[in-house]
Amino acid sequence: MDSEKVQRAEDPTAHEHMLDSEKHVKRNPHPDFKKVESSRPDWHEQDKWAFTKTRDPHWKLGQGPNDGGECLKKEHVEIDPYAEGRPATFNYKLLISAVIPRPIGFVSTRSKDGKSTNLSPFSYFNVINHDPPLFIIGFAGGFEKAKDSLRNLTESGECACCLNIISEHFIEAANACSINAPYGVSEWALTGLHPAPCSKVKASRVKESIFSIEAVLVETKEFESRATPGKKTGVLAIVEGVRFWAREDAVNEDRNLLDPAILMPMSRLGGITYGRLLEGVELPRPEWSGVKPEEKERLAKPKAESQL
Repeated sequence: MDSEKVQRAEDPTAHEHMLDSEKHVKRNPHPDFKKVESSRPDWHEQDKWAFTKTRDPHWKLGQGPNDGGECLKKEHVEIDPYAEGRPATFNYKLLISAVIPRPIGFVSTRSKDGKSTNLSPFSYFNVINHDPPLFIIGFAGGFEKAKDSLRNLTESGECACCLNIISEHFIEAANACSINAPYGVSEWALTGLHPAPCSKVKASRVKESIFSIEAVLVETKEFESRATPGKKTGVLAIVEGVRFWAREDAVNEDRNLLDPAILMPMSRLGGITYGRLLEGVELPRPEWSGVKPEEKERLAKPKAESQL
Protein backbone atom coordinates (compact mmCIF):
# COMPACT_ATOMS: atom_id res chain seq x y z
CA MET A 1 0.00 0.00 0.00
CA ASP A 2 1.52 3.36 -0.99
CA SER A 3 1.18 6.87 0.42
CA GLU A 4 -1.52 7.74 -2.11
CA LYS A 5 -3.75 5.22 -0.33
CA VAL A 6 -3.06 6.94 2.99
CA GLN A 7 -3.91 10.30 1.44
CA ARG A 8 -7.18 8.92 0.06
CA ALA A 9 -8.16 7.77 3.55
CA GLU A 10 -7.56 11.28 4.92
CA ASP A 11 -8.77 13.31 1.93
CA PRO A 12 -11.85 12.16 -0.05
CA THR A 13 -10.68 14.17 -3.09
CA ALA A 14 -7.19 12.62 -3.15
CA HIS A 15 -8.39 9.57 -5.07
CA GLU A 16 -9.75 11.80 -7.84
CA HIS A 17 -6.51 13.82 -7.96
CA MET A 18 -4.50 10.62 -8.32
CA LEU A 19 -6.63 9.49 -11.22
CA ASP A 20 -6.21 12.87 -12.88
CA SER A 21 -2.46 12.55 -12.49
CA GLU A 22 -2.47 9.12 -14.10
CA LYS A 23 -4.56 10.46 -16.98
CA HIS A 24 -2.07 13.30 -17.35
CA VAL A 25 0.82 10.86 -17.72
CA LYS A 26 -1.23 8.81 -20.21
CA ARG A 27 0.70 5.58 -19.81
CA ASN A 28 -2.13 3.66 -21.48
CA PRO A 29 -2.41 4.75 -25.14
CA HIS A 30 -5.60 2.74 -25.77
CA PRO A 31 -9.08 4.20 -25.09
CA ASP A 32 -10.42 0.63 -24.89
CA PHE A 33 -7.54 -1.65 -23.94
CA LYS A 34 -9.59 -4.86 -23.69
CA LYS A 35 -10.88 -4.35 -27.23
CA VAL A 36 -7.33 -3.89 -28.50
CA GLU A 37 -6.08 -6.87 -26.52
CA SER A 38 -8.83 -9.15 -27.89
CA SER A 39 -7.59 -8.47 -31.44
CA ARG A 40 -4.10 -9.75 -30.66
CA PRO A 41 -2.78 -13.32 -30.95
CA ASP A 42 -2.94 -15.56 -27.89
CA TRP A 43 0.05 -15.93 -25.60
CA HIS A 44 2.59 -18.16 -27.36
CA GLU A 45 2.70 -20.92 -24.77
CA GLN A 46 4.78 -23.09 -27.08
CA ASP A 47 7.58 -20.52 -27.32
CA LYS A 48 10.48 -21.55 -25.12
CA TRP A 49 13.88 -20.11 -24.36
CA ALA A 50 16.40 -20.73 -27.15
CA PHE A 51 19.83 -19.61 -28.32
CA THR A 52 20.34 -18.22 -31.82
CA LYS A 53 23.35 -17.04 -33.77
CA THR A 54 24.17 -13.33 -33.65
CA ARG A 55 22.93 -11.27 -36.60
CA ASP A 56 26.42 -11.34 -38.15
CA PRO A 57 28.47 -14.29 -36.87
CA HIS A 58 31.35 -13.17 -39.14
CA TRP A 59 31.63 -9.66 -37.65
CA LYS A 60 35.22 -8.40 -37.27
CA LEU A 61 36.82 -5.77 -35.04
CA GLY A 62 36.30 -2.28 -36.40
CA GLN A 63 33.44 -3.33 -38.68
CA GLY A 64 30.80 -1.13 -37.05
CA PRO A 65 27.03 -1.76 -37.20
CA ASN A 66 25.70 -5.05 -38.52
CA ASP A 67 23.03 -3.47 -40.76
CA GLY A 68 25.33 -2.38 -43.58
CA GLY A 69 25.28 1.23 -42.43
CA GLU A 70 21.53 1.77 -42.78
CA CYS A 71 21.31 3.25 -39.27
CA LEU A 72 23.80 5.97 -40.26
CA LYS A 73 21.43 7.32 -42.93
CA LYS A 74 18.94 8.53 -40.32
CA GLU A 75 19.10 11.94 -38.65
CA HIS A 76 18.57 12.69 -34.96
CA VAL A 77 16.58 15.41 -33.21
CA GLU A 78 17.97 17.22 -30.16
CA ILE A 79 15.75 17.25 -27.07
CA ASP A 80 16.28 19.65 -24.18
CA PRO A 81 14.81 18.02 -21.03
CA TYR A 82 14.28 21.49 -19.56
CA ALA A 83 12.85 23.19 -22.65
CA GLU A 84 10.24 25.85 -21.93
CA GLY A 85 6.78 24.34 -21.91
CA ARG A 86 8.06 20.74 -21.73
CA PRO A 87 6.40 18.98 -18.77
CA ALA A 88 8.47 16.62 -16.62
CA THR A 89 6.11 13.77 -17.54
CA PHE A 90 7.43 13.97 -21.12
CA ASN A 91 10.92 13.12 -19.86
CA TYR A 92 9.48 10.29 -17.78
CA LYS A 93 7.65 8.76 -20.75
CA LEU A 94 10.63 9.24 -23.07
CA LEU A 95 13.15 7.67 -20.69
CA ILE A 96 11.09 4.62 -19.78
CA SER A 97 10.50 3.94 -23.48
CA ALA A 98 14.20 4.35 -24.37
CA VAL A 99 16.13 2.79 -21.50
CA ILE A 100 14.84 -0.73 -22.10
CA PRO A 101 14.50 -3.49 -21.27
CA ARG A 102 14.65 -2.68 -17.56
CA PRO A 103 14.59 -5.22 -14.72
CA ILE A 104 11.61 -4.84 -12.40
CA GLY A 105 12.19 -4.43 -8.69
CA PHE A 106 9.31 -6.22 -7.00
CA VAL A 107 9.84 -4.89 -3.47
CA SER A 108 8.19 -6.16 -0.31
CA THR A 109 8.44 -4.19 2.94
CA ARG A 110 6.98 -4.22 6.45
CA SER A 111 5.82 -1.25 8.55
CA LYS A 112 7.54 -0.19 11.77
CA ASP A 113 4.70 -1.50 13.94
CA GLY A 114 4.50 -4.72 11.92
CA LYS A 115 0.79 -4.26 11.30
CA SER A 116 0.98 -3.65 7.56
CA THR A 117 3.00 -4.91 4.63
CA ASN A 118 3.61 -3.51 1.17
CA LEU A 119 4.35 -5.13 -2.17
CA SER A 120 5.14 -2.87 -5.15
CA PRO A 121 6.84 -3.13 -8.56
CA PHE A 122 9.52 -0.55 -9.36
CA SER A 123 10.92 0.11 -12.82
CA TYR A 124 13.77 2.21 -11.41
CA PHE A 125 15.80 -0.75 -10.14
CA ASN A 126 19.11 -2.47 -10.83
CA VAL A 127 22.19 -4.19 -9.42
CA ILE A 128 25.28 -1.95 -9.13
CA ASN A 129 27.90 -4.06 -7.32
CA HIS A 130 28.65 -7.62 -6.27
CA ASP A 131 31.03 -7.26 -3.29
CA PRO A 132 29.11 -6.20 -1.36
CA PRO A 133 25.97 -7.03 -3.39
CA LEU A 134 24.37 -3.61 -3.90
CA PHE A 135 21.12 -2.64 -5.57
CA ILE A 136 19.37 0.66 -6.29
CA ILE A 137 15.68 1.46 -6.09
CA GLY A 138 14.27 4.75 -7.36
CA PHE A 139 11.19 6.23 -5.67
CA ALA A 140 9.18 8.99 -7.37
CA GLY A 141 8.53 11.96 -5.08
CA GLY A 142 10.42 13.08 -1.99
CA PHE A 143 10.46 11.99 1.65
CA GLU A 144 7.63 14.38 2.56
CA LYS A 145 5.18 12.41 0.44
CA ALA A 146 6.99 9.10 0.64
CA LYS A 147 5.28 6.00 -0.67
CA ASP A 148 4.71 3.21 1.85
CA SER A 149 7.58 1.17 0.44
CA LEU A 150 10.04 4.01 1.10
CA ARG A 151 8.52 4.84 4.46
CA ASN A 152 8.68 1.22 5.56
CA LEU A 153 12.25 0.90 4.32
CA THR A 154 13.48 3.96 6.19
CA GLU A 155 11.32 3.89 9.32
CA SER A 156 10.84 0.20 10.06
CA GLY A 157 13.75 0.07 12.51
CA GLU A 158 15.51 -2.68 10.60
CA CYS A 159 15.65 -0.67 7.34
CA ALA A 160 15.13 -3.76 5.25
CA CYS A 161 13.18 -5.12 2.31
CA CYS A 162 13.02 -8.09 -0.02
CA LEU A 163 13.62 -7.80 -3.77
CA ASN A 164 11.81 -10.35 -5.93
CA ILE A 165 12.44 -11.02 -9.62
CA ILE A 166 9.26 -11.21 -11.70
CA SER A 167 8.77 -14.17 -14.04
CA GLU A 168 6.16 -15.00 -16.67
CA HIS A 169 4.10 -17.21 -14.39
CA PHE A 170 2.95 -14.33 -12.17
CA ILE A 171 3.20 -11.19 -14.32
CA GLU A 172 -0.52 -10.39 -14.07
CA ALA A 173 -0.41 -10.69 -10.28
CA ALA A 174 2.66 -8.46 -10.04
CA ASN A 175 1.07 -5.82 -12.26
CA ALA A 176 -2.02 -5.83 -10.02
CA CYS A 177 0.07 -4.20 -7.29
CA SER A 178 -0.04 -0.93 -9.22
CA ILE A 179 -3.82 -0.63 -8.77
CA ASN A 180 -5.11 2.56 -7.09
CA ALA A 181 -7.04 0.64 -4.44
CA PRO A 182 -8.40 2.30 -1.26
CA TYR A 183 -6.22 2.46 1.84
CA GLY A 184 -6.31 -0.76 3.81
CA VAL A 185 -6.43 -3.12 0.84
CA SER A 186 -3.54 -5.59 0.93
CA GLU A 187 -1.45 -6.14 -2.19
CA TRP A 188 -0.96 -9.75 -1.12
CA ALA A 189 -4.74 -10.27 -1.21
CA LEU A 190 -5.08 -8.38 -4.51
CA THR A 191 -2.45 -10.50 -6.20
CA GLY A 192 -3.11 -13.89 -4.67
CA LEU A 193 0.65 -14.28 -4.25
CA HIS A 194 2.05 -16.07 -1.22
CA PRO A 195 4.35 -14.49 1.39
CA ALA A 196 7.24 -16.68 2.54
CA PRO A 197 9.52 -16.03 5.52
CA CYS A 198 12.93 -14.49 5.09
CA SER A 199 16.02 -15.36 7.10
CA LYS A 200 17.54 -11.98 8.00
CA VAL A 201 14.72 -9.47 7.50
CA LYS A 202 11.13 -9.29 8.72
CA ALA A 203 9.65 -8.45 5.32
CA SER A 204 8.28 -11.44 3.40
CA ARG A 205 9.59 -12.71 0.09
CA VAL A 206 7.27 -13.74 -2.75
CA LYS A 207 7.18 -17.53 -2.76
CA GLU A 208 6.29 -17.58 -6.47
CA SER A 209 9.47 -15.68 -7.31
CA ILE A 210 12.30 -17.88 -8.61
CA PHE A 211 14.94 -15.51 -7.22
CA SER A 212 14.64 -13.19 -4.23
CA ILE A 213 17.09 -11.00 -2.34
CA GLU A 214 16.88 -10.04 1.31
CA ALA A 215 18.33 -6.55 1.58
CA VAL A 216 19.13 -3.87 4.16
CA LEU A 217 19.28 -0.13 3.58
CA VAL A 218 22.73 1.41 3.07
CA GLU A 219 21.82 5.02 2.30
CA THR A 220 19.33 7.29 0.57
CA LYS A 221 19.63 10.47 -1.46
CA GLU A 222 16.80 12.88 -2.24
CA PHE A 223 16.68 14.80 -5.53
CA GLU A 224 15.28 18.23 -6.35
CA SER A 225 13.51 19.31 -9.54
CA ARG A 226 15.48 21.36 -12.06
CA ALA A 227 12.29 22.77 -13.57
CA THR A 228 10.72 23.67 -10.20
CA PRO A 229 13.48 24.51 -7.69
CA GLY A 230 12.59 23.42 -4.18
CA LYS A 231 10.27 20.63 -5.28
CA LYS A 232 11.48 17.17 -4.27
CA THR A 233 10.98 14.75 -7.13
CA GLY A 234 12.74 11.52 -6.24
CA VAL A 235 14.65 9.42 -3.75
CA LEU A 236 17.41 6.95 -4.53
CA ALA A 237 17.84 4.06 -2.10
CA ILE A 238 20.93 1.86 -2.08
CA VAL A 239 20.37 -1.51 -0.41
CA GLU A 240 22.74 -4.39 0.30
CA GLY A 241 21.79 -8.00 -0.34
CA VAL A 242 22.34 -10.14 2.75
CA ARG A 243 20.64 -13.36 1.63
CA PHE A 244 19.68 -14.83 -1.75
CA TRP A 245 16.85 -17.29 -2.37
CA ALA A 246 16.97 -19.32 -5.60
CA ARG A 247 14.51 -22.01 -6.64
CA GLU A 248 16.40 -25.29 -6.61
CA ASP A 249 15.51 -26.28 -10.17
CA ALA A 250 16.72 -22.95 -11.56
CA VAL A 251 20.18 -22.67 -9.98
CA ASN A 252 23.28 -24.69 -10.87
CA GLU A 253 25.26 -26.91 -8.48
CA ASP A 254 27.73 -24.12 -7.65
CA ARG A 255 24.81 -21.79 -6.89
CA ASN A 256 26.30 -19.08 -9.09
CA LEU A 257 24.14 -19.19 -12.22
CA LEU A 258 20.40 -19.17 -12.93
CA ASP A 259 18.90 -20.93 -15.92
CA PRO A 260 17.08 -18.31 -18.07
CA ALA A 261 14.87 -21.05 -19.50
CA ILE A 262 13.41 -21.52 -16.01
CA LEU A 263 13.66 -17.96 -14.71
CA MET A 264 11.82 -16.57 -17.78
CA PRO A 265 12.07 -13.01 -16.47
CA MET A 266 9.73 -10.23 -17.52
CA SER A 267 11.17 -6.81 -18.33
CA ARG A 268 9.68 -3.33 -18.31
CA LEU A 269 9.34 -1.40 -21.52
CA GLY A 270 7.63 1.97 -22.17
CA GLY A 271 4.08 2.92 -21.22
CA ILE A 272 2.10 -0.12 -20.08
CA THR A 273 4.29 -2.55 -22.06
CA TYR A 274 6.20 -5.49 -20.63
CA GLY A 275 8.67 -7.67 -22.53
CA ARG A 276 9.28 -11.41 -22.65
CA LEU A 277 12.79 -12.82 -22.94
CA LEU A 278 12.71 -15.78 -25.32
CA GLU A 279 16.01 -15.76 -27.20
CA GLY A 280 19.65 -15.22 -26.36
CA VAL A 281 22.94 -15.01 -28.21
CA GLU A 282 26.37 -15.77 -26.78
CA LEU A 283 29.32 -13.48 -27.53
CA PRO A 284 32.69 -14.31 -25.94
CA ARG A 285 34.73 -11.25 -24.95
CA PRO A 286 37.57 -10.71 -27.45
CA GLU A 287 41.20 -11.02 -26.32
CA TRP A 288 43.66 -8.35 -27.51
CA SER A 289 46.42 -10.95 -27.49
CA GLY A 290 44.51 -12.86 -30.15
CA VAL A 291 44.37 -9.93 -32.58
CA LYS A 292 46.82 -10.12 -35.49
CA PRO A 293 49.59 -7.43 -35.62
CA GLU A 294 48.30 -5.93 -38.88
CA GLU A 295 44.81 -5.68 -37.39
CA LYS A 296 46.16 -3.94 -34.30
CA GLU A 297 47.87 -1.39 -36.54
CA ARG A 298 44.66 -0.75 -38.47
CA LEU A 299 42.57 -0.44 -35.34
CA ALA A 300 45.03 2.05 -33.82
CA LYS A 301 43.98 4.64 -36.43
CA PRO A 302 40.63 6.07 -35.30
CA LYS A 303 38.26 7.44 -37.91
CA ALA A 304 37.67 11.17 -38.07
CA GLU A 305 34.06 12.30 -37.60
CA SER A 306 33.96 13.31 -41.26
CA GLN A 307 34.69 9.70 -42.24
CA LEU A 308 31.81 8.29 -40.23
